[in-house]
Amino acid sequence: MRINPNSFAFTLLLGLLASLPTFGIDMILPSLSAAAADLGVTSADVGLAMSVYLMTMGASLLIYGPMSDRFGRKPIILFGSALVVAASLGCFLSSSLSQLLFFRALQGAGASASGIAAVAIVNDLFEGEAAGTKMANVVLAIYIVPMIAPIVGAALLALGSWRTVYLVPLAAGLVLLATMSAFSESATIDPNIKLSHGTILQNYRRVLRHPLCVGYILCNAAAAGAMFAYVTGSSLFFIAGLGLNPYQYGVIFGASSLSVMLGTRINRILGRSGLSPAQVIVMGLALSTVLATSLVAVTLVEGRSASLVVIVIVGVALSFGLISPHTTNEAVRPIPDIVGTISAARAFVQMIGAALSSAMVAALFDGHSALSMAAVMLGFCLLAFAIYVGLVLPAEHVVEAT
Repeated sequence: MRINPNSFAFTLLLGLLASLPTFGIDMILPSLSAAAADLGVTSADVGLAMSVYLMTMGASLLIYGPMSDRFGRKPIILFGSALVVAASLGCFLSSSLSQLLFFRALQGAGASASGIAAVAIVNDLFEGEAAGTKMANVVLAIYIVPMIAPIVGAALLALGSWRTVYLVPLAAGLVLLATMSAFSESATIDPNIKLSHGTILQNYRRVLRHPLCVGYILCNAAAAGAMFAYVTGSSLFFIAGLGLNPYQYGVIFGASSLSVMLGTRINRILGRSGLSPAQVIVMGLALSTVLATSLVAVTLVEGRSASLVVIVIVGVALSFGLISPHTTNEAVRPIPDIVGTISAARAFVQMIGAALSSAMVAALFDGHSALSMAAVMLGFCLLAFAIYVGLVLPAEHVVEAT
């Protein structure tokens, strides 16, 4: 039995591959306080379980990318899934904070393999509009997780201890290990190519020297920075500023996740109607910039416009659903023989953009208004536009001329 790339089963496989890393971020949030109480430490100490996960996930991307180009997508998925299973079991059995942090670090390193493979597989098997459609499904899977993962985590916490939360990634890893037996390798592998640190560095230099790859990677990261400004800022504004309870905030945040889904759906419709990736990207950039500008203006005058904040975060999430599938897909188009390396670089730089944006919003938050979120969001929107106009478009003209 083999999974047909045009089947619904293949779409589900892509969704599982893409969402596994994000589940490890959002699902444990409701369990942090319970874990701290059980392990006899503070909530801030257990919060390091998130930091070490993100650190190893980001660092591992830079290794998995070149490895997947040399050995294929399937081996790194199998390795990463096995690591997730072992690490999740370790988290479940941890009796101290140090043990939990160690296994969370391993879990992040394993989960990043499936995320990078999902993007690479799409670019291995599809081109043009078909690739954009499949990439939209990948983006959809990634951003639907924040809507459901905390709810799943809270439900598991209510049914048992904080440890039960880690049974979900364990089960997902086992499903991937079983499913991959029906997956045929998607990459074209040259056995004569030797994988060494020199080869890895050379491939990354190829990415850095190609202005089109760099332009799309940076544009995607800036757009992600705009979105993560509201991920962090909306929580501060609605809970700390307006005093909403976590459930009320969860409903608002769920609406933004739904709007990413809507954006990916509109993306597919626009692609079928004949709009080019460039036109869709410009539409998304324009929408997010206008909304962020409006929020800055109103916040400076009024300070606490909750309704406008909701409209803006929904709109910015929708615009990211328009932008990200195309910037992700177009970044790998110029150098298709190192898709894994390019995908790793894109994901790593996107994480840097998201982390910078979140840190800036938190550092500038005044305790009551949405100004820090609005200002950082607008800054990243303008940066994305500047990168697209100043770097991507000139590079596209050079490619077309040659």
